[in-house]
Amino acid sequence: MRMYLRWAERHGYKVQIVDLQQGEEAGIKGATIIFEGDYSFGYLSAEAGVHRLVRISPFDANKRRHTSFAAVIVYPEVEEDIDIEIREEDIRMDTYRASGAGGQHVNKTSSAVRLTHIPTGLIVACQNERSQHKNKAVAMKILKARIYDLELRAKEKKIEDMVGDKKDIAWGNQIRSYVLQPYRLVKDHRTGLEIGDVDSVLDGSIDRFIKEFLKTKVRK
Repeated sequence: MRMYLRWAERHGYKVQIVDLQQGEEAGIKGATIIFEGDYSFGYLSAEAGVHRLVRISPFDANKRRHTSFAAVIVYPEVEEDIDIEIREEDIRMDTYRASGAGGQHVNKTSSAVRLTHIPTGLIVACQNERSQHKNKAVAMKILKARIYDLELRAKEKKIEDMVGDKKDIAWGNQIRSYVLQPYRLVKDHRTGLEIGDVDSVLDGSIDRFIKEFLKTKVRK
C-alpha cells in the first residue's frame, strides 16, 4: 500500500483511503484506495494481479525467510456522463434503519438503502447519508461502477480468449516478485524486466514496470 501511495504522490494524484482493515496479528489485511488524476486507471491497471514478497520476517524471532502475497484489484470509478443503462424494473430497493453512527435522526428513520440489480445479482447498500434520497444516489453510483466493471471484464475475457491468455489472478500466478533475501531483485514475470534497486521500487518507483507492461499490451 505504501508503494502505491508513494507512487501517487510522485505523480501528483489525489488519494483517498476509503477502507483499511488491519491484520489479525500484524500488517494490513486489506485496503480500498481511490486514486484521482489523469490516466490513473490506465496506469494502475498494469498492477492488477498477485504480488509476491520474499524477505526476512520482522515478526519471526528466528529471522527466517518468509514469502507473502498481496492481491491487487483495479477498476475505474464511473463518471456521471458515462452511459450505463439501469432500468427501474431491474432494480429492487429495500430500505431499513441505519445501524451505524449518525445520530438519532438516522437511526429512527428508514434512511438506509439496499439496491439489488436483478439481472446481475449485484447488491449495493449505503447508510452513510441522513436522507434516503442521498443514500439511493450514492448506492446507484456504486452500482453503476460495479456494472461497468462487469462489462469491462467481459470484454477483456473475450480478448483473452482470442489471444489464448488463460492466466487467472490467483495464488501461484504472481505478476511480480520482490525478493529481499537471499538476494535483492524485483522481477516482473510478464515482461521479464528486472530491477536490482528494491528499496527504490518499494518507495514508489514502479513506472518502468508499468510502461513495459503497457507496451506489451499495445504490441498484442
